[in-house]
Amino acid sequence: MKLNLAILGSTGSIGKSLLNIISNDKKKFNISLLTANSNYQLILEQAKKFNVKNIIITDKKCFDLARSKNKIKNLNIFNNFQNLEKIFKKKIDYVMSSIVGLDGLVPTFKIIKHTNKIAIANKESIICAWNLFKKELKKNNTEFIPVDSEHFSIWHTLRNNSKDNIEKLYLTASGGPLLKVPIKKFKNLKISKIIKHPNWQMGAKISVDSATMMNKVFEVIEAKKIFDLKYNQISIFVHPHSYLHAILKFKDGMINFIAHETTMEIPINNTLGKFKNDQIKFKKIDVNKLNNLQLSEIDKKKFPVVNMLNNLPANDSLFETVLVSANDCLVNLLLNNKITYLELIEKLFKIVSKKEFIKYKFIEPKKITDILNLNKILKSKII
Repeated sequence: MKLNLAILGSTGSIGKSLLNIISNDKKKFNISLLTANSNYQLILEQAKKFNVKNIIITDKKCFDLARSKNKIKNLNIFNNFQNLEKIFKKKIDYVMSSIVGLDGLVPTFKIIKHTNKIAIANKESIICAWNLFKKELKKNNTEFIPVDSEHFSIWHTLRNNSKDNIEKLYLTASGGPLLKVPIKKFKNLKISKIIKHPNWQMGAKISVDSATMMNKVFEVIEAKKIFDLKYNQISIFVHPHSYLHAILKFKDGMINFIAHETTMEIPINNTLGKFKNDQIKFKKIDVNKLNNLQLSEIDKKKFPVVNMLNNLPANDSLFETVLVSANDCLVNLLLNNKITYLELIEKLFKIVSKKEFIKYKFIEPKKITDILNLNKILKSKII
């Protein structure tokens, strides 16, 4: 018996890690679909190596290049996600959704009905559209697994416990590349310093979010939605080693410390269930790290974006889209050297404080296009 799967975003770090995990025993897997935005050369290599019959390349120019350079027989190359009905004649077993940013929203939503299980690494989809995703998952009887190391750790722990028993949840943050940098030096930060994460190998965008701590703000929102908690049930500890991922304090008095090595292979591999690769060798428990966790409260003067958690609506709303879209636009401006690190923080607070956007705290997304349209509005006002 093979696991029939698809990978949305196969050329990114999560997608490549999953392919690396299953490469040791390719006979156990049948990959129905791989997708990429522009890296047509790599996805063609992946399709050849894993005998994939369908790929999607969303960038039109790269799609045309892939078709002209493709030498793989019987490979279907599509340019968008309107062809999922053609690709999937029946439900497959598993999907990994790892497309970065709001670009992953529509593909992730569309593919839910085509799979029995979906592992989602696209946090923006969960943050902006969880109420819609939850309905779609239930409607199609599709199992959901979060892939973020923190959220996977919590999900894994709660398999034998009820989320209703949670009294308090503590997410850990490494502190990112700026943890030990004095605030007075923030005026002259270089991009190379901002994106140099001390523990994780990540893309530039998420590295910036780690530097500002916006990534942790997003993870709190994710946790609140996925596990149906209140914001006052979730706190953040700084933990420089990234060894401890979450702490769960239960109402019955029990406290679970959830730790694993600083590698995404662990959550990714475990989402495969009985098809996971048991040949992967992990390190022994690091006693030194356990004896020196160095947990501390976040310095909110140094990382002020964490204060945004104090003003988020308790209900699912379009304001989460305002936060995600504004941050995405500003991070892009930073990475293109159009604004500084401090200007990013300043502009983000100004945007989310405007009356024209505060009103979205009281508006629930009714359909995916509500989120996409608001994202366009934000982009037009910021870029």
